Amino acid sequence: MAFFRHLPVDSGMAFVLVQHLDPSHVSILTEILQRATSMPVVEVANQMAIEPDRVYVIPPNHDMTLLHGTLQLSAPEQERGHRMPIDTFLRSLAEDQGKRAIGIILSGTGTDGTQGLRAIVDKGGVSLVQDPATAKYDGMPSSAINAGVATHVVAPDQMADLLLLSRSPQSSLKSAQPAPATISGMNQIMMLLRSGTSHDFSGYKKSTIGRRIERRMAQHNIEDIEVYARHLKSKPDEVHSLFKELLINVTSFFRDPEAFVLLKQEILPQILADKPDDYVLRLWVAGCATGEEAYSIAMILREIMEEAHREFKIQLYSTDLDDDAIALARAGFYPHNITRDVSSERLRRFFIKEDNGYRVKKELREMVVFAIQNVIKDPPFTKMDMVSCRNLMIYLGSGLQSRLIPAFHYALKPGGVLFLSPSESIGSHTELFTLISRKWKFYRTTGSITSHCAVMPGGLSWATDNGAKFPEVQMIKAKETNIAELTRRALLQAFAPASVVTDLKGETLYIHGDTDRYLRPPPGHATLNAIEMVQDGLQLAVRTAFGLAISQGKATLGHEVSFMAGGEARRVILEVRPLHDAESGQGVVLVSFQDLPALPPAKPLRHKRAADPSDLKRIEELERDLSYAKENLQATIEEQQSSNEELKSTNEELQSTNEELQSTNEELETSKEELQSVNEELTTINAELQAKIEQLAGMQSDMKNLLDNINVGTIFIDDHLNVRRFSREAAKVYRLIASDVGRPLGDIKSDLDDDGLLAKAQTVIDTLIPYEREVRTIGGDWYLARIQPYRTLENVIDGVVMTFSNISARIAAEVAEQEVHDIAEGIINAIGKPMLVLDGSFNVISASGAFYHEFGVSPAEIQGRSIHSLGNHQWDIPALRELLETILPNQQTFDGFEVDHSFPGLGHRKMLLNGRRIVCKASGRPLILLTIQDQTAA
Repeated sequence: MAFFRHLPVDSGMAFVLVQHLDPSHVSILTEILQRATSMPVVEVANQMAIEPDRVYVIPPNHDMTLLHGTLQLSAPEQERGHRMPIDTFLRSLAEDQGKRAIGIILSGTGTDGTQGLRAIVDKGGVSLVQDPATAKYDGMPSSAINAGVATHVVAPDQMADLLLLSRSPQSSLKSAQPAPATISGMNQIMMLLRSGTSHDFSGYKKSTIGRRIERRMAQHNIEDIEVYARHLKSKPDEVHSLFKELLINVTSFFRDPEAFVLLKQEILPQILADKPDDYVLRLWVAGCATGEEAYSIAMILREIMEEAHREFKIQLYSTDLDDDAIALARAGFYPHNITRDVSSERLRRFFIKEDNGYRVKKELREMVVFAIQNVIKDPPFTKMDMVSCRNLMIYLGSGLQSRLIPAFHYALKPGGVLFLSPSESIGSHTELFTLISRKWKFYRTTGSITSHCAVMPGGLSWATDNGAKFPEVQMIKAKETNIAELTRRALLQAFAPASVVTDLKGETLYIHGDTDRYLRPPPGHATLNAIEMVQDGLQLAVRTAFGLAISQGKATLGHEVSFMAGGEARRVILEVRPLHDAESGQGVVLVSFQDLPALPPAKPLRHKRAADPSDLKRIEELERDLSYAKENLQATIEEQQSSNEELKSTNEELQSTNEELQSTNEELETSKEELQSVNEELTTINAELQAKIEQLAGMQSDMKNLLDNINVGTIFIDDHLNVRRFSREAAKVYRLIASDVGRPLGDIKSDLDDDGLLAKAQTVIDTLIPYEREVRTIGGDWYLARIQPYRTLENVIDGVVMTFSNISARIAAEVAEQEVHDIAEGIINAIGKPMLVLDGSFNVISASGAFYHEFGVSPAEIQGRSIHSLGNHQWDIPALRELLETILPNQQTFDGFEVDHSFPGLGHRKMLLNGRRIVCKASGRPLILLTIQDQTAA
């Protein structure tokens, strides 16, 4: 009522009220709410369309959902019992309205609504929860708050302002083109988060981050993101609150049930098909949130092993960034509404029902190791048979997604399985995985070095900064043949000269056309160096032009060269062009050869005069010098070629050595990463063990304080009657000291008068029937000794528990009471007058000996019977009845009441009766003392 009184009638919102109703109860909530608001309040009919500024109330004995803005009614699955109508509606609201959905939890018992709010928050909606201090029943609000799904926790009369504020979008964050101030404010927030929490959220999707920042801004009534950034800087606690807001812990048991059916029926059986019985199955659940998915996989594994009658050792690692979520997962306690996702058979098999929910059994809990891990920057686990990462990558940007997939491939064994959610995929990393199920996103690893390269020096995805760039995956795509491509090829074949493309060292990279006329393999070791393969007559010109292209970047164009090949004179146009490869960033050289027609043979000259002998001699000398120069040049070229061969051989040896060193370095790096992963696993297990040790220490402290404060001596004995543990009070019965732990209890002297308890303890172990009796010590103290079987959590009998409760005070009180009773009875009998003691219902409690003698009755005939029914009802006198009924309530007495009656065996008697009220000191019970005086003789 307080919620609706403060709501304006023109908010533009529709309100749907879902409450817990008795199926047979006629609801009058519609009439009651109409008194608190001017908006129309109607009870929902099936297929009713939602309209703004109206209130809709669920009818009794119906479940309700929302589909395309229309309310759908259905009969509940079970008429009575533990139903969750609020969760049902809120989940459908989240699916139908997405980030426009607003969930409100008001006063109520149980946990209904918690999972529904979780679904709304997952879709980007807002959740309001009533402050438990203002709720008549705080069960539902407390459950939502403890689950971390409450965006705001306020009183009902303050919710209207938050609703109106949430209706107005933060335009600065949702604009398609954010203003520079918005970008600056967002960057400041990212830096504050990174410095305050050591976690970088800059790689997350901006829409996801923006929605959660908006929530925190709305909670503090801040509309400017830069103002909120300054608020973060001045309030370190708000940094932690925003960090918790950004951690998305939305999960459930067996999310996407069909995917888990496929996992049980096909995926896991294929993994386990060829494995020996002692095989260690390793699985990793990344981003496990509160652990539901990890426990779901563990349940399936346990069912598979039981059905196959095989037992494997399971190492199931479950990690998340949120320490609070990990703490909940380790506790293994979940609310009642998990019955929507977990079958009754699995609930019975794997859970223990408690007052407020269900707790996973020890058998299931011990299969999973939970740990805190940042999957983005921490090393991954290795040698996994399966990795499950569901509904994590949908919140990450493409850069982080591209880094995670190779990391998962690196973590998996060859043939291992990657399990993603239906809205996630491996992206462009198709060379790392093969698809198993397109719908449910199961992938199997393939042999690839890409993920291995990603973890080599300089490429570790968890050790590099966010600015690191990774090599693009080369995709071979089929090219479509078209007319333009055919034309280009024909023109190149017909008009382009024969060419060869080399690197800067002359090594051949590509050959176009027929180059056999210009290039030939040299004798000796095979080579692809184009400079060494050039015909002898062309070699000098090619080397010179190649050197200019390399050293000065100058192109040689249209250079005519004549040379002899196979006894034939040839002419060629040589062109050498330096080029730059934009893709590799390296230079290449293009060498082209174009044939020229041969020159016609020279006509013989007509000698007009005889040659001068001196000219002939000079010509011979020049020819001799030219021949000598050619020989020297050829020798120099050969020496250079020999030196180049030697240098090349040396370079190859150095390169081989470098490759060996590189291989060794890679092996060392791989070993290092494996050791790092093993260390991560050990750290994870150590954290889990440390948590268990702390929990065990707390339980031991609680147990010690419990045993010390109940003042009951307790001895725990194993099935061989050896002492396991004992409490302080037990030393008063058995003379136990700390060093007696592990010794047979029969070796310890007791202070009991008659110690036959050990034989009874053995009997309890054999028969499982508890035993108790009262025992007395030599010092006179009395104890109530109990012996009961010792049962483990697995319901296995492993000894007995002996307890000793001191009852000395009770025994003393009983003895004192008996003594008082005996004294009183002696006094009454000594008086010699008939007397009766009656209770409040006038039943006889006791009588004096004189009464038994006088009226000839035994105690069995009168004790416990009403005085009015004694004998032949001689005491059933109306006047006496009236007197007796007035004594106790009015605390009165009567004296000299005369009874004139014929008694069986006594004849006619006259008697005087006197009545007194007495109080039993032990119990405080009021009683009546009735004395009888015979007046017949008188």
